[in-house]
Amino acid sequence: MEVLVRSADRVGIERLILSQGFSSVPHPTPNILREENDRVMRAVKRFPDRAYGSVFLSPSFPEFSLREFDRCVRDGPMVGVGELEADKRCNSPEHDAIVERAISMKVPILQHTWMKAEGNDPGESTPYDLVELAKRHPEANFICAHTGGEWERGIRIIRDTKNILAEIAGFDPTSGVVEMAVRELGAERVVYGSDVGGRGFASQLAKVVGADIPTAAKELVLGGNLRRLFAPILRAKGYKG
Repeated sequence: MEVLVRSADRVGIERLILSQGFSSVPHPTPNILREENDRVMRAVKRFPDRAYGSVFLSPSFPEFSLREFDRCVRDGPMVGVGELEADKRCNSPEHDAIVERAISMKVPILQHTWMKAEGNDPGESTPYDLVELAKRHPEANFICAHTGGEWERGIRIIRDTKNILAEIAGFDPTSGVVEMAVRELGAERVVYGSDVGGRGFASQLAKVVGADIPTAAKELVLGGNLRRLFAPILRAKGYKG
């Protein structure tokens, strides 16, 4: 966290949203989920003015995940769900209980999505899967992490599902991605993400800072949309925006 905060300061980032701790395990067990959530909560406690926490859950363990949501969000400091990246695609029925719990506290859900040329890993979600889930839960707010990686398709896939926002982290800073997302979705449905740890802050900021879009749209993408999305849970917990 000390390194992340120093790096964030260099590029003007005010707040980090942390999830998954150190985990890169493709099949997290309840013990791993709990351990990584504890790591995130320790980091948030150490840097309360710079970081928010987002709970790491798995639809493979729905009952455990509900208890962990209550421990970390309802009764703890966390303000979001995700990035969800586990054994089951997000359109599985086991996801429904997690989404309903998030709706009950107006908590946004960050869902990992990808579309690999050689085929996704078992249980890895695509934007198509997220659209299916979001249509079952129109009251939920979803963030489509990486917009599927293949962003030209991903943007079009989620375009008509208004409760999904596109997140632009995790793939190369190709010119045109933010312009297309803003044109097709509206600036209010596009959010900056760094995927830091796997990517650097600067390369992902370049997608927005270098985009040929109005300054007001850049302000929404870089922070305004996330402030709006997280406002209900931040107010409920008495946090500053």
